[in-house]
Amino acid sequence: MVRAATGRLLVGGYAVNALNPLGMVSELPSENQTQDNPEEQKDYFVEKDGMRFAGTHLLIDLWGANNLADPELIDRALRESAEVAGATVLHSHFHHFSPNGGVSGVVVLAESHISIHTWPERDFAAVDIFMCGACDPYKAIPLLKAAFKPDFVNLNEQRRGLTV
Repeated sequence: MVRAATGRLLVGGYAVNALNPLGMVSELPSENQTQDNPEEQKDYFVEKDGMRFAGTHLLIDLWGANNLADPELIDRALRESAEVAGATVLHSHFHHFSPNGGVSGVVVLAESHISIHTWPERDFAAVDIFMCGACDPYKAIPLLKAAFKPDFVNLNEQRRGLTV
């Protein structure tokens, strides 16, 4: 390992953030981050309902939810949700807070991300799912419902990067 002037470590030829040992970011790029043919450029913008945009961003509030203090369960649920939606998981990171036991974290996708912030003391979780390309973030919702068993779900959709 060599420390670059930028404060990053060079590991295996990759510039890596110095926070890696703390579990803040992936140590090395995932195998899913490499392209077989770097000259093949894909356009991940979406065309739907006569509109062209970068991707669909779902804002999901889960009220009366369970399992909100278990980082491993949350990681598994969000990864499975991403895969069912057709996304490619690159890596994830979750932080377990104390004393309330809430969890904040993100699953980084080739097609964007899924993030969560939980308040177990209020039985509430805020989930963001942003996906571009051929992914369907709505397919993730049944898995989220199964994992967290909310009494009520509030869902909002935003189309990000809408072209005019």
